[in-house]
Amino acid sequence: MTTMQARIVHKVMGRLRWTTRVLGLVLAVAVRPALAAAPAQIPDTIEQRLKTCTVCHGAHGRAGNDGYYPSIGGKPGAYLYHQLVNFRDGRRHYPTMVYLTSNLTDAYLHEIADYFAAQNLAIERTEAPTVGPEVLARGEQLVRNGDPGRKVPACVACHDSSLGGVLPATPGLVGLPHDYLFAQLANWRSGARKALPPDCMAEITKRLAPDDLRAVAVWLSLQHASPDARPAAKLEQVPPMECGSTTP
Repeated sequence: MTTMQARIVHKVMGRLRWTTRVLGLVLAVAVRPALAAAPAQIPDTIEQRLKTCTVCHGAHGRAGNDGYYPSIGGKPGAYLYHQLVNFRDGRRHYPTMVYLTSNLTDAYLHEIADYFAAQNLAIERTEAPTVGPEVLARGEQLVRNGDPGRKVPACVACHDSSLGGVLPATPGLVGLPHDYLFAQLANWRSGARKALPPDCMAEITKRLAPDDLRAVAVWLSLQHASPDARPAAKLEQVPPMECGSTTP
């Protein structure tokens, strides 16, 4: 091979190496976005779909001790379903829940409710404001005995003596934070929260003073029960008033 031929071969090989490098860079740039854009394989399970719910209500519906979001695990399925419908149809007004339920079908709301109803009842005691013994005594009186003079039934008359709720649609009251309990009672009383008639909670709360509602909320938030508790199959006795059963 002459010196001229050697120079030509060297130049050709150099260009080949340069072309190979350029092609490698082009391929890398072209392939990288495709790899980055490849969707992650997310399992289509009810647990995965309901992560939106558990952000606030906690894993398996057991909310943390943040003072507001209620635990929903183990609540009666019919109760949970009706609350989801109430948010969707405008009888309850918490903006996040209204937005999340706005386009969901009855069938899917049933699926959500049944999932959380099948979880263990979330009944851990939560924090409550410090109050005097007279406030706690008034709260316990209303919960256990009601106020016959005002035609107010005891909470246990509808929510069971365990306060764990009653199938198919009466919720438990233990394990709920004070702020949530007081807000809901106040909403019933003001008309901000509604149910299909007969709207018993609206009637009952209107017969009580705001201080009574606060006493009930504080006393209930301090109660706890066994982790294996479940909603009762039926009421022990008929509540002693015409509008005596909780409604959806």
